[in-house]
Amino acid sequence: MQRRTVLAGMTALPLVGALPSFAQSTAPDTIPTSAGDVTITPVHHASLLLSFGNEVIYVDPAEADFSALPAATAILITHAHGDHLDPETLTKVAGDTTPILTTAEVAGKLTEALKARATVLANGASTTFAGVPVEAIAAYNTTADRLNYHPHGVGNGYVLSFGDTRIYVAGDTEPTPEMLALTDIAVAFLPMNLPYTLSVEQAAEAIKGFKPRIVYPYHSRGSDVAALPVLIGDAAEIRQRDWYGA
Repeated sequence: MQRRTVLAGMTALPLVGALPSFAQSTAPDTIPTSAGDVTITPVHHASLLLSFGNEVIYVDPAEADFSALPAATAILITHAHGDHLDPETLTKVAGDTTPILTTAEVAGKLTEALKARATVLANGASTTFAGVPVEAIAAYNTTADRLNYHPHGVGNGYVLSFGDTRIYVAGDTEPTPEMLALTDIAVAFLPMNLPYTLSVEQAAEAIKGFKPRIVYPYHSRGSDVAALPVLIGDAAEIRQRDWYGA
């Protein structure tokens, strides 16, 4: 049976404060797992939240006002670029106690207060964070004229295992051997904007290679991802969401 392409308009919460230009896509999706439901909420660009039981896990909280969203219980950061690591926003989202899982580069840029709560996870390493098994997947460019954007060994993607369900948040990357070696991925968030990450064509080939069941194109500012469903056929279900308040 061919998997469907889902095009969903999202209800936007009003923004307050200094970031009126960033609309937030807040209508959640629910993914059933053997350990309970995971709720996925796209926020903006590279920012999303995963709710699981009592945990509210933010990935790369940046470029948006999070004050109307649930308080974070855990934060993952993929790398130090400003659309992923925004110190002012991070300080607000992290509050006084929220733990952070990240890279060595990011940890080196945190305030002393945040650094004290940060755990560094190197490419290829794994841990349990917020009660969830997490693997760090190397995220980097592979095309010769793009290597300076995301060098090998610096950034992370993350695979989070919720019971029997594995969710992959790729961070900023092109197709890498580490990505293509992934197995049993239920949900993948793949970045698609040139020249920094995947092209839509690269994304299609990667999807056919490691076979995630559901794919969310994200981090796609300036890109037209409408061709992706055509390029992959029934290889995966594509869930296009409004990450930019269009």
